[in-house]
Amino acid sequence: MSIACEKMDMANYLSLAASIRLALGCLVLSGTACAWAEARGQAGPLGVLSQAQGLPQEFGEHFFDVPLAVRVDLDGRYLGDALVVLSRDEQVQLLDFTDTFESHASDTERSRWREQLQEPRALGNCLSSCPRGLVALHYSLVNSQLSILTTAAERSDQPALYHQLPERGSHGLLLRNQLNLVGGDLETTGRYAVQGQGSFGNWTTVGEARFDRNSDYVEQTRHRVDQLYAERLHDKHFFRLGYFTPGAQGLTRQPRLLGNLPDTTRGLMLGSSDSLAVNNGQASATPVYVTPNRAGIVEIYRDGVLINSQAVQAGLQALDTRVLPGGIYEVEIRLIEDNQETSRSEAFIYKPSNWSNAESPWRYNVYMGQQSSLWSNWDKDYDNSLTAGVFTNYLLHPRAVLGLSAQRIDELLQYGGSLDWDVLDPLKLYGSVFHTEDHGNGYDLQGIYNYASGSLVFSQSRSWLDSRRFEEDQPGAYGDFRVREVRQSALSLNHRVDRQSTATLRVSHSSGTGADGMGFDVGWGYFGKLLNSDTNWRLSLFDRPGTSSSGDARNRGVTLSMSMSLGGPGRRISATLGSRTSRDGARDQNASLTYQQDVDYGALQSLAGTVALDRYGTGFGGSALFESPLLHGDAYAQRSSYNGELTAGLNLDSVLAVGAGKVAMSGQYLPHEAGLIVDVDSDLQGVRMRADDHHGHSAVLRPGRNVIPVSAYKAGQVHFDFDGNDAHTAVIQPSTVEYHLNRGGVDYHRIRVMRTLTVIGRLVDAKGQPLRGALVINHASRSVSEADGFFAIEMSESTPTLEIRRGADALCLVSFDQGKYTRENDVLLVGDLTCAGANVAQAELKQTKEDA
Repeated sequence: MSIACEKMDMANYLSLAASIRLALGCLVLSGTACAWAEARGQAGPLGVLSQAQGLPQEFGEHFFDVPLAVRVDLDGRYLGDALVVLSRDEQVQLLDFTDTFESHASDTERSRWREQLQEPRALGNCLSSCPRGLVALHYSLVNSQLSILTTAAERSDQPALYHQLPERGSHGLLLRNQLNLVGGDLETTGRYAVQGQGSFGNWTTVGEARFDRNSDYVEQTRHRVDQLYAERLHDKHFFRLGYFTPGAQGLTRQPRLLGNLPDTTRGLMLGSSDSLAVNNGQASATPVYVTPNRAGIVEIYRDGVLINSQAVQAGLQALDTRVLPGGIYEVEIRLIEDNQETSRSEAFIYKPSNWSNAESPWRYNVYMGQQSSLWSNWDKDYDNSLTAGVFTNYLLHPRAVLGLSAQRIDELLQYGGSLDWDVLDPLKLYGSVFHTEDHGNGYDLQGIYNYASGSLVFSQSRSWLDSRRFEEDQPGAYGDFRVREVRQSALSLNHRVDRQSTATLRVSHSSGTGADGMGFDVGWGYFGKLLNSDTNWRLSLFDRPGTSSSGDARNRGVTLSMSMSLGGPGRRISATLGSRTSRDGARDQNASLTYQQDVDYGALQSLAGTVALDRYGTGFGGSALFESPLLHGDAYAQRSSYNGELTAGLNLDSVLAVGAGKVAMSGQYLPHEAGLIVDVDSDLQGVRMRADDHHGHSAVLRPGRNVIPVSAYKAGQVHFDFDGNDAHTAVIQPSTVEYHLNRGGVDYHRIRVMRTLTVIGRLVDAKGQPLRGALVINHASRSVSEADGFFAIEMSESTPTLEIRRGADALCLVSFDQGKYTRENDVLLVGDLTCAGANVAQAELKQTKEDA
């Protein structure tokens, strides 16, 4: 007999059969069980047998010891539709949930009740071994509903204000290793940093150390420990003790300050703990622009230390701020062209946390200790001096946050104030004022206006620097003046003209920075088709203050650029043609061509190459992105057409996880607050899987050992599934794992990917009578036989055995020789299985013969 049979989903198969039985049975129930209950005048819930009185015997067989489709409620809330098995001894067993689309309950809550009810449990009041506050279970045959009542039924439904820490704490260690290098023919600048966070019970330990090399310092190679402290959270407060670098934690805004930033302090710190994320992975609310005259490198420094570098092309462009740490802080932008530094500027990274709780208007940080160095060769003039500070935020209004700060750093007092004001939904203002003893005063202001077709961003900063303190160290360096004024202003407009066109305008002015004057950038972008490929066009006109890159003459010019895909995914080409001011102040006609290709050569993910022509000759550039199980990063190199010098950069990143007696490394670019080490045993070679945390994290898994990020403090679940759209005849066991970890905690899980077959057959006893309501178990899944003995189950192809149980009794163990049965694709038809006694079934199997 030829059978064309596709793989059947077990839950859908049983649900369909159960629904048909339910529809037939309810016709009888509405006129029997319901009327009987009304006649008896029962005030309380009826038992299952009592409800079934009056049913014809042939209908009763379709309600007991067979899968039933039911609605499950938890304390009156809809939990989901599920398949359950009812027994005549008043017990219920939950097989699985089949539909949860309209349920507002969490997957975590559903998973916990599925685990608690996967073994038969008595209906009625719970008298002993009551999990999760269970009070009673009740099943209604009238409306096919299983009701779960717990001790939380009458509690307030308001959500908790704070996440509870793990009851037993957690343990583990996460180490992030970063290497950033920029080098040329003359010198190399770089940093190696290790950032560790561990969990010991409900305490978090944090350590950071670094080596760096910077031409600005006489000591070429420096090293130091930045932080080494222990921290404990309690509701909305944190307490910290050890070596740490003071900064705003859990605050919306830290006012800008003049002078030196707080250095490593040996002492204690306490304050609000709304936001303790290591890296939020979001872009800065106010973008950071650079306007290189020629292709070059941008180096980003925080507190004088390189934290990132990026290759840039000529023209106005925004830097990628997603890779930078969260918070609000100042960075220094250094532009390197032709292996020479051509400009420096300051910018703010603005990545605040959200806060609008009027019932808790205050946020604060307070610290006190001694400025102190640990394993450091940095020159420090103020070691062992007293340092202290306070940062506060006050919620004036859900749309307005006031910030105040006062600090003592390097024996100087620093003060600052700020205001974040959402004037209207589309209009936001950020401003701060600051003063430092013997150093100066200043303010900065930023405004963002969003409208339907674009946005308008305005920024202005102004400071008056008192140079007398510096003249003591560098006599005569500042001439006759005592106060130097620095001013920077900018206005940016981004307007969407239509669905295909966008116009941009940026006007800036600076004085006292070394590149004084007005700057103008006007651009027009167009998205369309060229040779049936998606293409972006951009025309830019600019007039900017002069730098050493333009011979100190104003840099004026025009650039036309084009970028298009080349049909297949991951293949792009871009080109530019334009005119600008050359290094000697003359006209410089220039052109460039770049090709980018996504590849899959082991760890190598993407390659790109650039050729540039200008009045000085030909320049070359190349870049590569790579990711391996151990590390990820990018590398790039540029050869200058001006002097032939070579500049190259390298950024590497990896995470080491230790926990639950296991060690693992990850090369995926992921933020890690806490982690799971997951071993994947797979019957499928080279399979790619996804791990998705319902808090938003996700990661790719491969056979072997993996590290995946999860959220700290919040209990959650990770779901495992196959990556991509390809269908696999396999199951993942378990498909979901739970976690609840402190920051820095690491847990361990093992999952198995099993190639499966759908086995369809019928269970009979020694007399040939159907075995109804028998539990059929395999490594991959479980099922229950129908009233006529038929069953369908997913079976592991590598372990072709089925265990047959009824209640707590093992009936038999069935082993298959797959070559003896009819197989259509991934469906195996095994006919009748005789199950008699507790031994392995001696297969009196009616084999189904294939048609010729």
